[in-house]
Amino acid sequence: MSVEFFVRIAGMLVMAIGGIYLGVYLSQLADGPSQIYASVFALVGALMGLVLTPFLTTRPLRALRAQVRQTSLQTLLAATLGLVVGLVVAALLAFPMSLLPSPFGSILPFVGAIVFGYFGAAVFVLRQNDVFGLMRGRALPAQASVGSADGRSVLLDTSVIIDGRIADVARTGFLPGVMVVPSFVLNELQHIADSADGLRRQRGRRGLDILNRLQKDSGIAFRVSDLDVEGVRNVDDKLVILAKQLRSPIVTNDYNLNRVAELQGVTVLNINELANAVKAIYIPGESLEVRVIQEGKEAGQGVGYLDDGTMVVIEDGRSFIDRTVSVMVTKVLQTAAGRMIFARPEAN
Repeated sequence: MSVEFFVRIAGMLVMAIGGIYLGVYLSQLADGPSQIYASVFALVGALMGLVLTPFLTTRPLRALRAQVRQTSLQTLLAATLGLVVGLVVAALLAFPMSLLPSPFGSILPFVGAIVFGYFGAAVFVLRQNDVFGLMRGRALPAQASVGSADGRSVLLDTSVIIDGRIADVARTGFLPGVMVVPSFVLNELQHIADSADGLRRQRGRRGLDILNRLQKDSGIAFRVSDLDVEGVRNVDDKLVILAKQLRSPIVTNDYNLNRVAELQGVTVLNINELANAVKAIYIPGESLEVRVIQEGKEAGQGVGYLDDGTMVVIEDGRSFIDRTVSVMVTKVLQTAAGRMIFARPEAN
């Protein structure tokens, strides 16, 4: 049986007993039959206790527990520190306020503790990055430049882990802060690795191998977090909500997640966009060497690829298939899938 069931029974008994006392008291005021009053109010109290007790006990506690689980440790520490500071300020003002005429002298110190405690916690939570950044700057001056400017972490999506390039990117030091893999992302990756489909299983196992590499590399700031988002089943939705709560960017290759996160104001670091940005730039008239490996869509065309995966379409290049040829760039086309280069063989 659940805890809520026992709480309902306890609430029913307590409210029923309270209803009996209330019924007896009202019967004495109305000079009526005490047994009838006590029975009626006992039944009403028992019904109210059975229905309302969970809404006053277990459910608020459950909601508070879920909220605490979804809140980052930094936010909790900031709220606690702000509450302490607010209560200290309220304590300093309590004595002068207690000297005020009654009833202000007895009410205002209590009200001041509530108001200053709330505002202290609220201000520290809103400026938590500045507060902890200042504390880190004073306590760890040698590490002030490590990670991002404000010490934030970045969340890894399943797609970017399976892709595998994240390990090489992380090793270069371009990613700010600590790379964090939430537990629900790890669970999805494990589910993919256990799939009956051979290709999905291979992709999932490659993702787990990448996480193993990241964890063993002492030069990479990486950790797996048990943070979760209750009430949400979709992994992408959980990731976006968690990123908003932690104020952390999401590293992904997923186009749909990229667009949804941007619409909700979450910063996205897309590995594909990074790869396209660092590809070599060619302009019409430049020469390069490429190996022609297949025919193109149009008659007489040949197709080759550069080392970074850029497709090169060569006019009249069909006759050079399986050969490396020197070509001259005629046009560069940027598409959603990446950069495409059009060229023609150089005259010997």
